[in-house]
Amino acid sequence: MSRGFSRRHFLQTAGATLAALGWSQWDVMQRSDRYGRLLAQSTPRKLALLVGINAYPEDGLFPPLNGCVNDVELQYQLLVHRYGFNPSDIVTLTDEQATRENILTTFDEHLIKQAQPDDVVVFHFSGHGSRVADPDKDFEDGLNSTLVPVDSPLPAGFPREGGAVNDITGHTLFLLGSAVPTDNFTMVLDSCHSGGAKRGNLAIRARPGGNGLAMSAAELAYQAQWLSRLNLSPDDFVEKRRAAIATGAAIASARRNQYAADTPFADFYAGAFTFVLTQYLWQQTGNTSFDTTIANVGRTTTELSFSNQIPELSMAPDRERTAPIYFTPKVSDPAEAVVTNITGGEVEVWLGGVDPNSLEVFGPGAVLSGVDETGQSRGQVQLTDRQGLRGRGRLLEAAGLPSGSLLQEQVRGIPTDVTLRIGLDESLGADTTIAQSTLATILQIEPLALGGDEVHYVLGRMTAENRQELADQPDLPAEGSLGLFSQGLDLVPDSYGNPEETVTAAIERLRPKLRSLLAARLIKLTLNPGSSRLNLSVTMIPEAGNQVLANAFTVRGTASPEADNAPPPRPGVDQIPLGTGIQFQVDNQESRDLYLSVLVIDATGVMSVIFPNQWTATVESTLLPAGASLMLPDLSRDRFRLVTQPPVGTTEVLIVASSNPLNNALQGLQAIADDTGVSSGPLGVDDPTAVVDGFLQDVSGMRGSETSTVQPVSVTQLAALSITFDVVDGAVSCRSVPRC
Repeated sequence: MSRGFSRRHFLQTAGATLAALGWSQWDVMQRSDRYGRLLAQSTPRKLALLVGINAYPEDGLFPPLNGCVNDVELQYQLLVHRYGFNPSDIVTLTDEQATRENILTTFDEHLIKQAQPDDVVVFHFSGHGSRVADPDKDFEDGLNSTLVPVDSPLPAGFPREGGAVNDITGHTLFLLGSAVPTDNFTMVLDSCHSGGAKRGNLAIRARPGGNGLAMSAAELAYQAQWLSRLNLSPDDFVEKRRAAIATGAAIASARRNQYAADTPFADFYAGAFTFVLTQYLWQQTGNTSFDTTIANVGRTTTELSFSNQIPELSMAPDRERTAPIYFTPKVSDPAEAVVTNITGGEVEVWLGGVDPNSLEVFGPGAVLSGVDETGQSRGQVQLTDRQGLRGRGRLLEAAGLPSGSLLQEQVRGIPTDVTLRIGLDESLGADTTIAQSTLATILQIEPLALGGDEVHYVLGRMTAENRQELADQPDLPAEGSLGLFSQGLDLVPDSYGNPEETVTAAIERLRPKLRSLLAARLIKLTLNPGSSRLNLSVTMIPEAGNQVLANAFTVRGTASPEADNAPPPRPGVDQIPLGTGIQFQVDNQESRDLYLSVLVIDATGVMSVIFPNQWTATVESTLLPAGASLMLPDLSRDRFRLVTQPPVGTTEVLIVASSNPLNNALQGLQAIADDTGVSSGPLGVDDPTAVVDGFLQDVSGMRGSETSTVQPVSVTQLAALSITFDVVDGAVSCRSVPRC
């Protein structure tokens, strides 16, 4: 077992721009009048080339992938419905279509020969990357990064014997990019050039490569043709590609020393980066710039347990990082979904704007509202089924809701049978069967084999390979010890025992932690910063200071949600110093009272409640009056401080406000306070699942005796925000400290 996404590598070229092509076989015959007007206003022309390769040959000495074709669909739906691309101007290549010849030919025919100087062009590639020997040695390692077409197998004797491969190299990509006749060109790469086939439950988008592999004769001849067409000497070619990318913008899904993930989500695969990028862009209210997009997408990928990959942005010298992403303004309102087909009262939708953490709540019982160009409701759809990002439902109201209509969340349906899925790593060996049967005895814990469905954590042993991969981290567990990893095999702190511990004893030791991780998963299903209609904001500041460390707010609940310069809905802060005292200011900008709870989940998964913090009071202790602000802690009143402390990891602060009183949750918390003798201050909760269940009953308006399989939560009655942060010097936890 080896390390997860903190070691991800990315396919980085000396000046890359690349090619792809394909399909536009999507039914757009029933576009609404609104959609037609958007296209009519879309000048200049917008062209896109999208490539996704899953079906690499099984005899190619490297594995196929699972999520690359879905990446193509993610980008396609985004470009059409968010940015006004005409479907007939988007071509794609998937699987067996994505040969080297087809990619290169179609790049030339569809982009270079059709684009005009002011046109907008987008290229996306999802698939394996690799590296071959570079005769010019642009980098110190003497390697040139490549894209791997579907028809580029490794030499039969590799790695013992080398040879030429049919890859598309960075040199060729730079030449193609140089020939694109518009500066408004965006390249997006969701691939990498080195790594292993697997990292925990994740596939890595990299085919083996190195100095043993060479550019093919066809590749060298193709480069020579383009040098002649562009009137470039070999020396000028080297100089230009070493200076910068050819044109426009290039977005890398990960840094050069990181992996790019082919990731299982709830019930489908996609690129970790592509899913987060497109979902983020579906949710933005204004014209989001390249640099803002990449910064915030990077925060999101690092916050998710499956991926620590951090994307990178490169711009041509004549293009500004503050330009709108894809060099085009958005042409539609933010949305969770779009109607793709209506037959009678049955509706099909694409759920591209749904947060990866919230997919489960967009199933039976969820309600989406159609919006017109003024933002007004024009009908509702209740979902009855969801497979991946494709949903089916029925019309509740049909006030002119045609195909192509955008949909915003109205009610999410939180299942009552949510589980925490624990993957069983191969390092368990003969103990795998015992681990599976023991985990299955814990309520709502679901053990699974790796390599298929999404898992939330992985149970495994610390191996010598793990220790080598994680050598830069302090206090590594001993070799042979049992504990938890993330889906991408990053450590879960404080989860490891001694090497002699049996798997049964380890699971019993981990039982409270698993219950806490389950509770955290349940509460995170309520997060709705982009869709809540309540007007709530929270700011994290240094103790008694006025510097903003991080903030979060409800985008659609704010007074002016369309402001182009509005901050992103869930920004984080990369690092704050160890020992820093922090405070949170929560502002209720509603005209009605709200009931508030603030939870802290530290790096080990332990949950604490920091508001309310008076455990002899009534439900009024959770009240935040209309128009009021809460400072937490209030140093003039509260007898505790919040100070960053160990253990190593990430701390998440969850701020939840409801229009319904939090009676059930408060009763559960007060019972814990009574048992532990706490009368005031933050309250640690060893097994918070019962408290979280009570909270979900409160915000959904359900009574404990009801037997529904779904707890409905409306965007008009709940706002749930999150602030996530790390701390330097190896300490990243927000702990309560008594005041002197």
